[in-house]
Amino acid sequence: MEKNLQTQLLDRFLGYVKQNTRSNPDSTTVPSDEKEVEFLKKLAAELKEIGLSNVRTNQATGYVFADLPATDNTTRPVVGFISHVDTADFNSVNIQPQVVENYDGHSVINLDDDGKYQLNPAVFPSLTKYNGDTLITTNGETLLGSDDKAGVAEIMTAMQFLVNHPEIKHGKIVVGFGPDEEIGTGADHFDVKDFGADYAYTVDGGPLGDLEYETFNAAAATVTFHGTDVHPGDAKDVMVNASQLAIEFHNQLPATDRPENTSGREGFFFLISMNGTCDEAKLEYIIRDFDKDNFTNRKGLLEKITQQMNAKYGANRVDLDMKDQYYNMGEILEKDLTPVNLVKDAMHKLDIQPNIFPVRGGTDGSKISFLGIPTPNIFAGPENMHGRFEYVSLQTMEKAVDLIVQITEDVPTQEK
Repeated sequence: MEKNLQTQLLDRFLGYVKQNTRSNPDSTTVPSDEKEVEFLKKLAAELKEIGLSNVRTNQATGYVFADLPATDNTTRPVVGFISHVDTADFNSVNIQPQVVENYDGHSVINLDDDGKYQLNPAVFPSLTKYNGDTLITTNGETLLGSDDKAGVAEIMTAMQFLVNHPEIKHGKIVVGFGPDEEIGTGADHFDVKDFGADYAYTVDGGPLGDLEYETFNAAAATVTFHGTDVHPGDAKDVMVNASQLAIEFHNQLPATDRPENTSGREGFFFLISMNGTCDEAKLEYIIRDFDKDNFTNRKGLLEKITQQMNAKYGANRVDLDMKDQYYNMGEILEKDLTPVNLVKDAMHKLDIQPNIFPVRGGTDGSKISFLGIPTPNIFAGPENMHGRFEYVSLQTMEKAVDLIVQITEDVPTQEK
């Protein structure tokens, strides 16, 4: 990468992460927080400044789209690159990124002055991969926000490089920055027609080489239990303890199918919240599975337990509210692996080893793929995301920029 562009990538990233853009899961607005809107406005202005065209903001959703026109007269598919601007549910106030130059791959990095929080290779062995790299870390008090400010900075820097080098032949490119990925609602409002890509990539993955085109199928469930609360001295044959109903419900789910007991392609039920009294109790779950039939069966088990308990204790003792969140994008991409193979070939040209694995989670690409634009996920660089031990390698970010540029060059021409 050109030296001045490398400096701009670092400066751009450091500036981005210092702006608090944490999304708000309790909000009823779209986007969920005004902080995201303000940041997206700045990105729109920057896109215009570096020379992209048709920069547009969807006032209803917050999404910012922009175009980079083709530099040749061949016909190619339109390729898009997408990143989200919000950060996860960890302290994001007054983020102060630290730059560690020429890391030696084995030393302990003190994040704060007192050494209370450390990046220690004995605890985080991923550090040993980064001998000689420049690392950007937190100061131990906040997250870093490289998920996904790294992706935002990489897309912006790649576009700047292409604008500065019109001799590089490529078709039309579109970019998109949006809100609320971390709370799972942003891509619900993605306008595929306005974006206009034939296929796209979310630049939202982890370490170097990550390439993901399979995700969980996902649902969320809230189970509410209604009791009969009376004095315990007069409780016999009258009291129905809602908290006891909740325990009984949960114990009917397979204990093996929990996140802490599963890996790879194994699905799970995850109890993420529980609270209750004798009068009312509530359990909140997320349900995950790669296999569509298994996913359906998992949801069916929750429905079956609900029906059985209502038959046992009386109708309306148990209420189940369950909603699908996203689906396995592999179902779409396996029909045409062109965008996946394009990335794999581009990585090989750059001497990057593809690391292909199913995501035990989801990305905006999951929803966007089902909306009509096949959208695999490629690496952006972060390690230890969503907490105080988050860090990213500048050199990995540079390689992400190189990959974006290589993909645009390699998009095949089509017959007119």
